[in-house]
Amino acid sequence: MKNKSFLIISGLLMAFTSLSTDVYLPAMPTMEKELGGQVELTVTGFLVGFALAQLVWGPISDRIGRKIPLYLGFVIFILGSLGCALSTDMTQVIIWRVFQAFGACVGPMLSRAMSRDLFDSREAAQVLSTLMIIAAVAPILGPFIGGFIVSFTSWHVIFYFMALAGTLMLYGVYRLPETLPKEKRGHISLLTSFSNYGQLLTNRSFMLYTLCVTFYYVGAYAFITGSSTVYITYFHVPEQDYGFLFGVNVLGIVGLNLFNRRLVERFSLRFLLRCASVIALVASLALWGLNLGNGSSIWTLAIPVFFVFSMNGIIAACSNAAALAFVSDEMTGSASALLGSLQYGSGILSSALLASFAATNGHPGAMVTIILVSVALAFLTTLLAKNVPQIKKSV
Repeated sequence: MKNKSFLIISGLLMAFTSLSTDVYLPAMPTMEKELGGQVELTVTGFLVGFALAQLVWGPISDRIGRKIPLYLGFVIFILGSLGCALSTDMTQVIIWRVFQAFGACVGPMLSRAMSRDLFDSREAAQVLSTLMIIAAVAPILGPFIGGFIVSFTSWHVIFYFMALAGTLMLYGVYRLPETLPKEKRGHISLLTSFSNYGQLLTNRSFMLYTLCVTFYYVGAYAFITGSSTVYITYFHVPEQDYGFLFGVNVLGIVGLNLFNRRLVERFSLRFLLRCASVIALVASLALWGLNLGNGSSIWTLAIPVFFVFSMNGIIAACSNAAALAFVSDEMTGSASALLGSLQYGSGILSSALLASFAATNGHPGAMVTIILVSVALAFLTTLLAKNVPQIKKSV
């Protein structure tokens, strides 16, 4: 944890999920007008690629180490970003977003795995909280940058910006150490290593903590996918002001991540997850009750949402660290891949539901209902999970 460059670069790796989505949120209404089709499916397509590709990269990283997959992933991300920028219809954007996601997923997946390579579960929760603080720069600045770009140029430039960011990250990967030495790598064939997923799916403790963050992220992606339409179309918020309403939630996440770094020293990960999910559930009930009808306003939406998603600062870090504590070293990459695949794959369902049921005028009813149900399921998993073992690692 003393290596600041490791934390900063790993945090930026974690941020690539947010960067790949949040920076073009303000441009989604414009893209839909220019290209036709359902712009929400560009998020769905990204999540499909993001979820599936991790299942491939995980065993590969357990077999050959962490750095080579990172290099390959960012090259794919750059090419996908350029493809999106040059697209002339919505179908092309969706296809290139899937391709882009095949590269983007290696960042957050392997930053989790590298944290597990180096630290025990309690330290890993602290490290992941730190990484998420750094990663929070993307969802705070992303909508502002995207709103600025689309106000003065076109949505195409946003994807050129993504390609530039991916190019800069190649140097960041070069600066990272290899955290999985050869003696700790899996020695079975790559094809056989995919059988690890069967073992992980039957690992009750791993799956309960994985499902906690998975269900929670169904709600998170409902907001990420639907918020621009709700704020800009339904509440008539200017595109440049949308960035503020979106970014203030991330400030709550940053604050809870800072607090969580202290909390994990005093309380168990399971206890913290239960407390955070209760708070998120109460806020979700308020969000649903205040916005299901026609009397909602910007503030009846924004205030409860702030409390729901501030809890991400505890739920994401503690769930990830707790889940990975129940797997062996040689399966860490595969476990991180499955965790990420389920976590972000759940957003496929979320964005697809919004595309199917969201009101044409942008009414938030469908969005807030998805958030409530998903947070309630996340809370249920914390009641079933057992406590996390502490296994000291030498760093």
